[in-house]
Amino acid sequence: MNDSLTLPSPVSDDSETLSEHVFRKIQSAIVKGEIAPGSKISEPELARTYGISRGPLREAIHRLEGQKLLVRVPHVGARVVSLSHEELLELYEIRESLEGMACRLAAERMSQAEIDELRRVLDTHERDEAFQAGRGYYQQEGDYDFHYRIIQGSGNRTLTRMLCGELYQLVRMYRLQFSATPNRPRQAFAEHHRILDAIADRDGELAELLMRRHIGASKRNMERHYLDAQAKTANERGDQ
Repeated sequence: MNDSLTLPSPVSDDSETLSEHVFRKIQSAIVKGEIAPGSKISEPELARTYGISRGPLREAIHRLEGQKLLVRVPHVGARVVSLSHEELLELYEIRESLEGMACRLAAERMSQAEIDELRRVLDTHERDEAFQAGRGYYQQEGDYDFHYRIIQGSGNRTLTRMLCGELYQLVRMYRLQFSATPNRPRQAFAEHHRILDAIADRDGELAELLMRRHIGASKRNMERHYLDAQAKTANERGDQ
């Protein structure tokens, strides 16, 4: 692979297949940016590292393609996805519309116990070391993910399948990249609290509006980050 990555030794835990282990490790490395966007995935290198045959390895790679984290390039093989500026904007437009709807439905359908648990999730986020130090927002997936909980709370299975299934890790990848922007973690946390308050008040219209504004703010932050990175790359090339 183009980018150096320390891959762990294969595990012998019977509760997890080797293919599943490889899938989880590569997924995590891509989402965290340890394997850079656009990097080629070397099947021979991974097969040697894990002592795994090509069949289970290709199964893991196929699953990552299904999550939109890898793309198959003719005559090249699998590469880590690298979205263009336009594609990123489209992804955020989808999020703004669908997560806004999920938030409105969650305000109508979440139980009081689920709302209380969502508040505890935010308490966990606030205590996170990286958040306290201003290095980024809490990025644990699944039940500790504020957005994930709200989508699940919408009670709409199709919406959940779209946002917590095929798009979930791709969205996490870019959320994680841009959450380290100065001041954005604190702003996002405050926005999350306002969204939660609207859900707790059963004000679906306000909850949807606040979620759309929240993702809109994230989109603007992403655009600044993306364009700054492009300018930096152009300057570095000009200096060579």
